[in-house]
Amino acid sequence: MLILASNSATRAQILNENGINFIQKNIDFNEKQIKFSLPKEYVYSVTKGKYEHFLSTHGDKDPFVCADTIVVCKEEILQKAKDKNEAKKMLLKQSGSKVKIITCMIYHSKNLHLEDLSVTTYQFKPFDINRLEEYLNSNKWEGKAGACMVEDFCKEYILTTNGLKSTARGLSVEKLIPFLGNL
Repeated sequence: MLILASNSATRAQILNENGINFIQKNIDFNEKQIKFSLPKEYVYSVTKGKYEHFLSTHGDKDPFVCADTIVVCKEEILQKAKDKNEAKKMLLKQSGSKVKIITCMIYHSKNLHLEDLSVTTYQFKPFDINRLEEYLNSNKWEGKAGACMVEDFCKEYILTTNGLKSTARGLSVEKLIPFLGNL
């Protein structure tokens, strides 16, 4: 059985939507210890840190996957917002802008080690300020990179997409499925 080494409800939802049997184990990794660098290097470093932490605490007797996602807008890395004000600033930056969502995942089993770094790019039209306030008050943005939810609030503002929706949601499942074998 696959282990989802992640606290993310969205990653669990992605696996469920694709009929993948898994158990979820929370991972206690401090992402803030990773120093900012280029966006792809940063998200890879965080994912690698989660991978090494999980491996050192749980071993590799069962196949597992871990991942991390960041949002990049106007060359700025947008992580998880600390509060509603920070979420609003992040979302206003994305409004009417080109946004890159970068997800790195590492899958590990006894027979395979797979690392994937994928990017999905969106062009958003300007956000309606009243809808933005509703979204902020819903608290759905909590725990989301850049406070961005392309499957919820941001969906109606997408003008163009280049990449996989699953990448933008936090787990490039289409790239993972071929390697899962008989799980």
